[in-house]
Amino acid sequence: MTCAGLAYAFGGTNAVDGLDLAVRPGEVFGLLGPNGAGKTTAIRCITTLLPVPAGMVRVFGHDPAGDRMAVRRLLGYVPQQLSADAALTGRENVTLFARVFDVPRRERAARVAQALAAVDLTDAADRLAKTYSGGMVRRLELAQALVSAPRLLILDEPTIGLDPIARTGVWEHINAVREATGMTVLVTTHYMDEADQYCDRVGLMHRGRIRALGTPAELRRGLGERRRAEGGP
Repeated sequence: MTCAGLAYAFGGTNAVDGLDLAVRPGEVFGLLGPNGAGKTTAIRCITTLLPVPAGMVRVFGHDPAGDRMAVRRLLGYVPQQLSADAALTGRENVTLFARVFDVPRRERAARVAQALAAVDLTDAADRLAKTYSGGMVRRLELAQALVSAPRLLILDEPTIGLDPIARTGVWEHINAVREATGMTVLVTTHYMDEADQYCDRVGLMHRGRIRALGTPAELRRGLGERRRAEGGP
């Protein structure tokens, strides 16, 4: 997945301002930055939820502007806002997504069961989602994104609002799926500790652009050198 010069403005304000980004196949890439940095807007352009008015986006060679459906078939997306229907069971929620993404009928039940098992929700699959804890809901949404067997999994602040134990659980399931399938993962977060512990590479985003890029260790080293140059500890 690549972006070059991606730009998007709201009312004259550049939310994304010439974003250049390349996510390597099979890696977990973290887009790290404060609220308002442009992370969610960039994700919405990549996932075809917003148009690409300037610059270029490619998802496994496909252009979201010209081949929206091909891009969507390659993606699994967990938005920042909760998307699970509280009035449905976990199994019904995932089945709904299987239908939306045209999972063949003969494979649907098995694929739904597989997605639920991947996030450790088999035992809770037939309970209403409104009875789930916050961490369970996030895992359910991960199952919804996985049921179509995507090549690229995109998660927008997947652990926001969760307690530390639930945050760790969500990440453990993300990593287990990545290791089992080899899929590429792009995740946004403003938690430095998550990016440091779970991401192969991290891009620090501020005011719509990537300001620093590298492995967590490289970014820590660069930050330490900068502090020393400025006379800090």
